Amino acid sequence: MTAKLSDVAAHIDALLRVAEVADYPTALNGVQVAHRGPVRGIAAAVDASVRTIDGAIAAGANLLIVHHGLFWAGAQRVEGRAYERMQRLMTHDIAVYSAHLPLDAHETHGNARLLADELGLVASAGFAPFNGTACGVRGTSDIATGELHSRLRAFAREHGGDARVTPFDPQRRTRAWAICTGAGANQDTLREAGESDVDTLIVGEGPHWTAVDALDSGLTVMYGGHYPTETLGVRSLAEHLGRTFDLPWTFVPSPTGL
Repeated sequence: MTAKLSDVAAHIDALLRVAEVADYPTALNGVQVAHRGPVRGIAAAVDASVRTIDGAIAAGANLLIVHHGLFWAGAQRVEGRAYERMQRLMTHDIAVYSAHLPLDAHETHGNARLLADELGLVASAGFAPFNGTACGVRGTSDIATGELHSRLRAFAREHGGDARVTPFDPQRRTRAWAICTGAGANQDTLREAGESDVDTLIVGEGPHWTAVDALDSGLTVMYGGHYPTETLGVRSLAEHLGRTFDLPWTFVPSPTGL
């Protein structure tokens, strides 16, 4: 089976409410690179890179769905790495669709919601709003904090990373948690965690000072890795598109170590 790129893109736009969810300007959500088409196969990856484009080529896919698109640095000359990416895309007629915060915020395919499922947690509310849209989730539980960290570490290692955690009492239990994937530890999420009585914040990564502030406030922060915590959304979206349009799909792993 094949499908028109315009039909696939319109479906994603509507599903993720791309026009409604505010994002950083350089995210450039939607079709970033078109192709002659039609779509014959879908590859999903966290990042648009030479490695993931090569993975799409190897899989015979001509639509690459990514969380982090090609233009995070804004306008740039098409030379060096930018040229290598574009040259591969054009030569192999591969389209690129990027979905950043609209994917994070989705109630089914969102990274935070899916990570909660992976960890055996049940989300009951949103967390980490950006311009009014919750990009993360939170909920309550009664689980040993050490067990929760072990689950996160197993998940991160499965996806080419690792998980770290701020020091905590071995007898401690997590009763109120929040998740914000990617660069999720920052001034806003730490403040919101405190205001929401969250005792355990699960993120991808964050600067050193977030661990210092967390320790002073009694908050445990688990850092599961930027890359591992954002593998779930694009994979779920690609699987959905494969079913909807009867297209083969694959996930292209490309761990960054972060």
